[in-house]
Amino acid sequence: MITGVIKNKIDKIWTDIWAGGLTMPFKVIEQITYLMFIRSLDQKEINNEKKAAMFKRRGIKSQVDMIFPASEAGQSMRWSRFKDADPDVIFNTLRVKVFPAIKEMKYGMLPDFDENGEVAVIADDPAKENGVQSAFSRFMKDALFELPTAEVVTKVITGLEDLYQHDIEDQDMQGDIYEYMLGKAASSGTNGQFRTPKHIRDMMVELLAPTPDDSICDPACGTAGFLISAAEYIRAKFEHNMSDEQWAHFQSTAFSGFDTDMTMLRISAMNLMLHGITHPVIDYKNSVSEKNTIDSEYTVCLANPPFKGTVDVETISTSLKAVTNTKKTELLFIALFLRMLKKGGRCACIVPDGVLFGSSKAHKAMRKELVENHTLQAVISMPSGVFKPYAGVSTAILVFIKTGAGGTEDVWFYDMQSDGFSLDDKRSEVQENDIPDIIERFHHLDGEKERKRTEQSFFVPKQEIIDNGYDLSINKYKEIEYVPVEYPPSEEIIANIEALELEIQKNLAELKDMLKE
Repeated sequence: MITGVIKNKIDKIWTDIWAGGLTMPFKVIEQITYLMFIRSLDQKEINNEKKAAMFKRRGIKSQVDMIFPASEAGQSMRWSRFKDADPDVIFNTLRVKVFPAIKEMKYGMLPDFDENGEVAVIADDPAKENGVQSAFSRFMKDALFELPTAEVVTKVITGLEDLYQHDIEDQDMQGDIYEYMLGKAASSGTNGQFRTPKHIRDMMVELLAPTPDDSICDPACGTAGFLISAAEYIRAKFEHNMSDEQWAHFQSTAFSGFDTDMTMLRISAMNLMLHGITHPVIDYKNSVSEKNTIDSEYTVCLANPPFKGTVDVETISTSLKAVTNTKKTELLFIALFLRMLKKGGRCACIVPDGVLFGSSKAHKAMRKELVENHTLQAVISMPSGVFKPYAGVSTAILVFIKTGAGGTEDVWFYDMQSDGFSLDDKRSEVQENDIPDIIERFHHLDGEKERKRTEQSFFVPKQEIIDNGYDLSINKYKEIEYVPVEYPPSEEIIANIEALELEIQKNLAELKDMLKE
C-alpha cells in the first residue's frame, strides 16, 4: 500500500515536472510511467544476465534472450549505465536513444543502432511473431518523450531511484503508484473505475485456479492487473511442468485485455511485457458496443468492470440488451462475460452491491439469467473499505460458470469482514484477514453443507433465491444471533446513579475548598 513517505516522494517528483513547465496531469503521469518502465527493463536484464551465467556455470545449453543489444550504444541505454551521468548525457540518452528504441521494441528486445546512430529496425521473425503485431509496439507508436530539460529529467530519475531503492523494491507498487497519481489528477473514480488491490485480484485468481491451457480475458483491463495476477499464479503452480506449446500460449494468446483508454493500454502492454508476456492480445475496444463481436472465445474471465457508468444506447450490442435491457455498465459487463466465455468457462467479477438486490427489470433479469441458465457458484460480500482511499463503495464478487443449460443448485455466500488491511483511508496492515479462509472454504465446498446461517459462510438453495425475486444480497439470508443482555433492576440502577451523584458533589466541594486556600 502507498504510505505517507511514498506519497511525499511522488509529490516531489510531480512538482519537479510541473516546475519545468509540463503541467497537464496525464502528460505527467505518462512521462513518469515511461521512466518506471525503462528502469524495469534494466532490472529484468540483470535477471537475464544472472540466469545466463547460471546456465553457463552448470554447462547447460540454453539461449537467454537479452533485452539490450550487446553493442556499446545498446548497453548505454540501460538505466544503471546512465542514471548517474551528467544531466545533459542523461537527457540526450533518453531522447535520442532510449525512447526511439522502446517505440521499436519487438519480441521483448530493443533494437540496435546503425553507423549513423539511427534505430535499426529488428527484422521480422515469423517463429516469434506468430502473425501478431506486438501490442507494445502498436500502443507506443504515438508516445512522446516530453520532459522539457536535462535538469528536470535528472531530478525525476533521482527521485524514482530513491523510491525504488528505499521504498518499493520487490513490491507490486506500480499500479498503486499509478492510482495515486490518477487521484492527484482528480480523475480517479471517473465512471466508477477503480484499480483492484492486488490481494483481492490474487484471491479471485485463486478461486478460479487457471491453468496453462486457459485463455484468460479482462474486457476492462485498466493496467492489466488481473492478467498479471493470473500469469503469476500459472507460473507459481505450473512453471516447471509446462510444455513448449503451453509456454508459447502463455506468452501470447493466453492473455487478452481491452480498454478505451490509450494510456491504460500502453501501461498494460508495458506491464505484461515485464512479466514475460511478450505478445498479449491487448486492444482498444469498447467491450459492450456492437463493434465487439467476440463470442465463446475464453475459458476464464476476471474483471472489475466500470461501476455506475452508462453508455449510449445506440452503441450497445444487441446481444447484451437481449439479456439485460439497460445502459448500466455493471449489468452489461456481466452479460458480456457470459457471451465471451466458452461453455464451461469460469468468471470471477466484482460488482457493486446494487447488482445483488436492485429492483429494476434489468437487475432482476441479469440475476435470473445467472441463476436459471448458468451455474452461479458464489457471492462473496466485501466490506466497503476495500477500495479506500479512492472510494467507499460496497461491493461483492460473483463467481459463476457459463453452461447455457442451468446447473445452479445451492449458492455459496461468504460475509468477508476483513481483507488484511484496515478499512479506513490509511489501509494499514492488520492481523484479521478472511482471504485465506475464503479460498480454503471455496475449494472444499462439501464441508460447507452443514453450516448455519449465523456463520460467516453458508449455502442458500436455488428455490429460496427464486422465491426472493432472485435477490443475492447476503443480508437477505444471513441470520443474526441476538444474545439477550440482562440488566439489573431499575431500583438498583437508580441507586447507583444517586451514589455517583453524591460522590461528584463531594468532590466538587473539596475542589472549592482547595481553591479558597
